[in-house]
Amino acid sequence: MADLSVNIAGVQFENPVIAASGTIGFGHEYGELYPLSVFGGISCKGTTLKERPGNPPPRIAETPMGMLNAVGLQNPGVDHFINVELPWLKKQNTVIIANAAGSTEEDYCNIVEILSDTDVDMIELNISCPNVKKGGAQFGTSPESVEKITAAVRNHCKKPLMIKLSPNVADIAEVARAAECAGADAVSLINTLTGMRIDINTRRPIIKNVTGGMSGPAVFPVAVRMVWQVKKAVKIPVVGLGGISTWQDAVEMMMAGADAIQIGTVLFTDPYAPLRITEGLHGFLDTHDMESVTELTGIVEV
Repeated sequence: MADLSVNIAGVQFENPVIAASGTIGFGHEYGELYPLSVFGGISCKGTTLKERPGNPPPRIAETPMGMLNAVGLQNPGVDHFINVELPWLKKQNTVIIANAAGSTEEDYCNIVEILSDTDVDMIELNISCPNVKKGGAQFGTSPESVEKITAAVRNHCKKPLMIKLSPNVADIAEVARAAECAGADAVSLINTLTGMRIDINTRRPIIKNVTGGMSGPAVFPVAVRMVWQVKKAVKIPVVGLGGISTWQDAVEMMMAGADAIQIGTVLFTDPYAPLRITEGLHGFLDTHDMESVTELTGIVEV
């Protein structure tokens, strides 16, 4: 069988299928179905310095071919993550990626410094958070803001640093280059697109927060396009995500330029998706006489 292992910023993954942040929590529920080692890695629930209750409900809505969510980074805080979740996760024989979030530059720097002294394997920076000091604009909306937050965090980060990019930008390639120039070891993309749904009977938004992040198969073509653009723009590893549901999607995303992939929304409808995807990757590689999954990365002919 072909080799499914990949190396992202010096971190070795047994296979390229990573659970996306926010979709698997800390893995307990899925660990009742199968060993979490079926994943190459797990990007944990977005974690902040202090516990957050998240946004008021309703905060999830179904969309054609996906979902809309405005959960609001509900999480138990970094101390709980380190003391309760991480010791259990480190026994699961998979790469552990801490997803760090914040409301100010100081928040990001502080939480990354704390996480750097733990046993996590990598830190993924969620820069789709509102910057409260800048009137609520997201940290990831411009190359300048991405470069600034990445550079600031880099000074506090002892672990491989992956920046998770927002698709809600004018030029995703410029944003990725800004992250690379500021010291990012890898980038992951795309985070959710901004969307909205309205209840036609009440004339009110379905989600209490009004807008939310759209994910699922409907965003897949957008994600493929952006990964392709970013792969041409940077030299650091690219982790592709956004609507991946099948092994065929995984192959397509890697052909576009992804060195590894993340799956998320599909876990709600098919919790066994990671097993089906890794099995499908093995079959495709064997059928095409490829020895390693790394041979797929960026082989699209344009």
